[in-house]
Amino acid sequence: MPNAKVLESKKAVVAALVEQLKNAQSGVLVDYSGITVAEDTELRAKLREGEVKYGVVKNNMVRRALDASGLQELDSVLEGTTSLATGEEDPIAPIRIITDYAKQLGKEKFHIKAAFMEGKILNDDEIAKLSALSSKKDLQAQAMGTLLAPIVSLAAVLAAIVESKGGAPAEEAPAAE
Repeated sequence: MPNAKVLESKKAVVAALVEQLKNAQSGVLVDYSGITVAEDTELRAKLREGEVKYGVVKNNMVRRALDASGLQELDSVLEGTTSLATGEEDPIAPIRIITDYAKQLGKEKFHIKAAFMEGKILNDDEIAKLSALSSKKDLQAQAMGTLLAPIVSLAAVLAAIVESKGGAPAEEAPAAE
């Protein structure tokens, strides 16, 4: 039986994992057994850029956290080495980054054990489809470009009309201070 100090520290780790899982919009469990330190460092840098939390987890502790978070169906994949990547802001980021990295390294070195999004366990086909999507920021930028395109076109047409009539474009009003 572990002493009280060790037991409390393990309970704190499980509680932190439960909180991480509850705050996550999505997550990926990975078998990282074949990667080198340099490859792991590169992966962690990419995940940080994508605002994804990533860390190596002990199977027993993550099993308890998954059970407490209502994701007990993932218990069956908790064999061997396991790491967990979760995304709070962009639900696609952990899935996209991990999938791209798994393709780059090959399945024998690094592969996805399982993934979830908003409490639902994803199958391999769903993981593949989600990994092909753009990031949340890219999608927002595309939407803004789509919304601004008609306004920019209208401004260009109006400027051309004014110019063709021989008038000068109106001067800009001074900015309010």
